[in-house]
Amino acid sequence: MSDPATLRAEAEALARALPGISLNAAAADAIHLGAAGRKRAGSGEQFWQYRHYVQEDAAHRVDWRRSARGDDMYVRETELETARTVLFWADPHAGFDWTGDTARPTKAHVARIMLLASGLLLSRAGERVGSLGGSRKPGFGKAAGDKLADDLSQPSQTDFPQPPKSHALIVVASDFYDPISVWQERLAPLAARARNGILLAVSDPVELDFPWQGRVKFSRPGGSLSRIFGRAETMRETYLDRLQNHFEALEKLAHGMGWQLVRHTTNEPLTQGGARLTAALENFGARI
Repeated sequence: MSDPATLRAEAEALARALPGISLNAAAADAIHLGAAGRKRAGSGEQFWQYRHYVQEDAAHRVDWRRSARGDDMYVRETELETARTVLFWADPHAGFDWTGDTARPTKAHVARIMLLASGLLLSRAGERVGSLGGSRKPGFGKAAGDKLADDLSQPSQTDFPQPPKSHALIVVASDFYDPISVWQERLAPLAARARNGILLAVSDPVELDFPWQGRVKFSRPGGSLSRIFGRAETMRETYLDRLQNHFEALEKLAHGMGWQLVRHTTNEPLTQGGARLTAALENFGARI
């Protein structure tokens, strides 16, 4: 797993290279818990200001303690809050924490950098961020970024997490190489709770190119399944066709849930994948 301090430094560098995130108004109305102040009076829990009582105000809105200081009556206003909670999860499977070349980072490490960078940008924009399936509540500011870095670096569980108790935008990162039926079963409970979400699919370039030739033994890290091909190059066309069909089915699954699919390859600049992810975050409420 990643070191939280190293992960935080790499995510900070990526966040500085990306524009800030501003979730659109439709998106703000789509999620119901996890409020961020909007610096004006409205529905919320945080005190905003006192104002003079007017005839249209109901009597129960009068703040009698403040009014008792003088001859005028005052109403206590709260700050307008819009509900924006974003939860992140990176697949802890050994097959995701893999690279086809030691000169490149693993798929999981790249995903964690992108997730944390997005979380830092969202937190600075006044949004609440946290880890899906984590034991700590989502929060704001630097502390929330530190907690998210810890949770992404050292996930507390290996099983796929349960849906959050409250509505939220969810970002799930994996290589998504398990069968589509498996992912459908995993994601359906999340989609029932989260109207909007993003699947961040990170691949290694050798998985997309299939450059192997001759006798090759294939196995998945963390699993016992393996197979030897005497002439691996003869499988390339079949493999690439199945891979394309798999990702087309994954995109169809995402769209069917009202979610988005974002893809990234580990030999691409992080800024490219980070920009695609932040664009998806900003636009996730556009279809509402």
